[in-house]
Amino acid sequence: MQEIQPLKVNSYLAHEEIKSTLENVEFIIMAAPSMMAPPALPIHFTIILNTSDPIPEEIKPHIVEKFCREHGITSTSDLIFEAGRIAFAMTAQETPMPRHLIDPAEANTIPWVSLQIIDFLGDAERFKEAKDGLSGWSYSHN
Repeated sequence: MQEIQPLKVNSYLAHEEIKSTLENVEFIIMAAPSMMAPPALPIHFTIILNTSDPIPEEIKPHIVEKFCREHGITSTSDLIFEAGRIAFAMTAQETPMPRHLIDPAEANTIPWVSLQIIDFLGDAERFKEAKDGLSGWSYSHN
């Protein structure tokens, strides 16, 4: 596996730019190599739902199951499903990179929005690039 290099962040979107970027977006799916040593499952998935509304606990497993089925994800572990602070970074890539802000100090200096996040380890043949050490994301529009 190649050494993982972080993307260089050039800037972050302002609140109005975030709002514009998320217009007509249903969700964003991100896939990256698992950073667990040794990884039980090879891919770290983050699915960002374009809603800040609370999702009932009894609905969450059905949402995860739907994403796994639609994206060919065969195994999952270490599942977290919660609201989180998401910033959008401009990099050399065409679309802004979503970034989960965990550090409260960062959240005080970078514009962000609260969105529902599904975070887990998994495996899927469709995400071979992540198994090969690359990270990526894709916006799904309604």
